[in-house]
Amino acid sequence: MADPADEKPRLSDAEMLAKFKNAKKRPACSETLGMELMSVDQENMSLRMSFNIGEQFSNPTGAIQGGFLTAMLDEAMSVCCIIASNVTMTAPTLELKTSYFRPLFPGHAEAEARILRRGKSIAFMEAELFDPEGRVVAKASATAAPKPFKRL
Repeated sequence: MADPADEKPRLSDAEMLAKFKNAKKRPACSETLGMELMSVDQENMSLRMSFNIGEQFSNPTGAIQGGFLTAMLDEAMSVCCIIASNVTMTAPTLELKTSYFRPLFPGHAEAEARILRRGKSIAFMEAELFDPEGRVVAKASATAAPKPFKRL
Protein backbone atom coordinates (compact mmCIF):
# COMPACT_ATOMS: atom_id res chain seq x y z
CA MET A 1 0.00 0.00 0.00
CA ALA A 2 1.43 3.40 -1.01
CA ASP A 3 2.10 6.08 1.58
CA PRO A 4 -0.44 8.93 1.02
CA ALA A 5 2.36 11.45 1.63
CA ASP A 6 4.15 10.13 -1.48
CA GLU A 7 1.12 10.92 -3.66
CA LYS A 8 1.10 14.68 -2.93
CA PRO A 9 3.93 17.02 -3.92
CA ARG A 10 5.83 18.10 -0.81
CA LEU A 11 5.59 21.79 0.04
CA SER A 12 8.65 23.78 1.11
CA ASP A 13 8.86 24.78 4.79
CA ALA A 14 7.76 28.33 3.89
CA GLU A 15 4.81 27.03 1.84
CA MET A 16 3.76 24.65 4.64
CA LEU A 17 3.94 27.47 7.19
CA ALA A 18 1.86 29.71 4.91
CA LYS A 19 -0.69 26.91 4.38
CA PHE A 20 -1.28 26.69 8.15
CA LYS A 21 -1.19 30.46 8.77
CA ASN A 22 -3.65 31.16 5.92
CA ALA A 23 -6.09 28.34 6.70
CA LYS A 24 -9.64 29.63 6.54
CA LYS A 25 -10.91 27.10 9.08
CA ARG A 26 -8.86 26.14 12.12
CA PRO A 27 -9.73 23.56 14.75
CA ALA A 28 -11.63 25.00 17.70
CA CYS A 29 -8.97 23.67 20.11
CA SER A 30 -6.26 25.64 18.26
CA GLU A 31 -8.34 28.80 18.43
CA THR A 32 -9.17 28.29 22.10
CA LEU A 33 -5.48 27.97 23.00
CA GLY A 34 -4.53 30.97 20.84
CA MET A 35 -2.16 28.79 18.79
CA GLU A 36 -0.01 30.21 15.99
CA LEU A 37 2.49 28.16 14.01
CA MET A 38 5.79 30.10 13.94
CA SER A 39 8.25 27.86 12.07
CA VAL A 40 8.47 24.47 10.39
CA ASP A 41 11.53 22.31 9.72
CA GLN A 42 10.29 19.32 7.73
CA GLU A 43 13.74 17.78 7.28
CA ASN A 44 14.18 17.52 11.05
CA MET A 45 10.45 16.87 11.64
CA SER A 46 10.18 19.77 14.09
CA LEU A 47 8.26 22.99 14.57
CA ARG A 48 7.80 25.96 16.85
CA MET A 49 4.44 27.46 17.78
CA SER A 50 3.15 30.12 20.12
CA PHE A 51 0.10 30.34 22.35
CA ASN A 52 -1.76 33.33 23.73
CA ILE A 53 -3.25 32.04 26.98
CA GLY A 54 -6.11 33.85 28.67
CA GLU A 55 -6.91 34.15 32.35
CA GLN A 56 -9.86 31.76 31.94
CA PHE A 57 -7.28 28.91 32.02
CA SER A 58 -5.90 29.94 35.44
CA ASN A 59 -6.16 27.94 38.64
CA PRO A 60 -6.77 29.64 42.03
CA THR A 61 -3.06 30.62 42.27
CA GLY A 62 -3.24 32.54 38.98
CA ALA A 63 -1.09 29.99 37.10
CA ILE A 64 -2.36 28.15 34.03
CA GLN A 65 -3.90 24.82 35.07
CA GLY A 66 -1.67 21.86 34.12
CA GLY A 67 -4.21 20.21 31.82
CA PHE A 68 -4.06 23.24 29.55
CA LEU A 69 -0.26 23.08 29.48
CA THR A 70 -0.58 19.46 28.40
CA ALA A 71 -3.12 20.46 25.74
CA MET A 72 -0.62 22.96 24.29
CA LEU A 73 2.13 20.34 24.20
CA ASP A 74 -0.24 17.78 22.64
CA GLU A 75 -1.30 20.33 20.02
CA ALA A 76 2.34 21.03 19.11
CA MET A 77 3.20 17.34 18.79
CA SER A 78 0.06 16.51 16.80
CA VAL A 79 0.60 19.35 14.33
CA CYS A 80 4.22 18.25 13.97
CA CYS A 81 3.05 14.76 13.04
CA ILE A 82 0.45 16.12 10.60
CA ILE A 83 3.09 18.25 8.85
CA ALA A 84 5.55 15.32 8.72
CA SER A 85 2.88 13.35 6.82
CA ASN A 86 2.60 16.17 4.23
CA VAL A 87 -0.86 16.89 5.70
CA THR A 88 -2.21 13.49 4.66
CA MET A 89 -2.58 11.99 8.16
CA THR A 90 -4.03 12.96 11.52
CA ALA A 91 -2.20 11.99 14.70
CA PRO A 92 -4.48 10.55 17.40
CA THR A 93 -2.54 10.34 20.66
CA LEU A 94 -2.23 6.86 22.19
CA GLU A 95 -0.36 7.89 25.33
CA LEU A 96 1.07 11.09 26.75
CA LYS A 97 3.33 11.93 29.69
CA THR A 98 3.85 15.48 30.94
CA SER A 99 6.40 16.75 33.45
CA TYR A 100 5.84 20.20 34.98
CA PHE A 101 8.81 22.32 36.03
CA ARG A 102 7.45 25.79 36.88
CA PRO A 103 4.19 27.71 36.73
CA LEU A 104 3.07 29.53 33.60
CA PHE A 105 0.90 32.62 33.87
CA PRO A 106 -1.59 34.06 31.35
CA GLY A 107 -0.02 35.63 28.29
CA HIS A 108 2.50 34.36 25.77
CA ALA A 109 4.12 30.91 25.65
CA GLU A 110 5.99 28.98 22.97
CA ALA A 111 6.39 25.29 22.26
CA GLU A 112 8.97 23.32 20.32
CA ALA A 113 7.92 19.88 19.09
CA ARG A 114 9.77 17.15 17.23
CA ILE A 115 9.19 13.64 16.02
CA LEU A 116 11.74 11.23 17.41
CA ARG A 117 10.69 8.30 15.23
CA ARG A 118 7.93 7.94 12.66
CA GLY A 119 6.80 4.67 11.17
CA LYS A 120 3.75 3.66 9.12
CA SER A 121 1.57 3.03 12.18
CA ILE A 122 3.29 4.71 15.16
CA ALA A 123 5.02 8.04 15.81
CA PHE A 124 7.08 8.93 18.90
CA MET A 125 7.17 12.65 19.70
CA GLU A 126 8.29 15.12 22.34
CA ALA A 127 7.77 18.80 23.06
CA GLU A 128 8.78 21.54 25.48
CA LEU A 129 6.72 24.55 26.54
CA PHE A 130 8.54 27.82 27.33
CA ASP A 131 7.50 30.90 29.31
CA PRO A 132 8.07 34.45 27.94
CA GLU A 133 11.61 34.43 29.44
CA GLY A 134 12.47 31.24 27.52
CA ARG A 135 12.46 28.97 30.59
CA VAL A 136 11.08 25.43 30.23
CA VAL A 137 7.68 25.23 31.93
CA ALA A 138 6.75 21.68 30.97
CA LYS A 139 7.91 18.81 28.78
CA ALA A 140 5.87 16.01 27.24
CA SER A 141 6.47 12.82 25.32
CA ALA A 142 3.78 11.01 23.39
CA THR A 143 3.00 8.15 21.09
CA ALA A 144 0.51 8.65 18.26
CA ALA A 145 -1.12 6.38 15.69
CA PRO A 146 -1.21 8.31 12.39
CA LYS A 147 -4.40 7.74 10.39
CA PRO A 148 -5.42 9.05 6.94
CA PHE A 149 -7.19 12.42 7.06
CA LYS A 150 -10.97 12.14 6.77
CA ARG A 151 -12.61 15.52 6.50
CA LEU A 152 -16.07 15.85 8.01
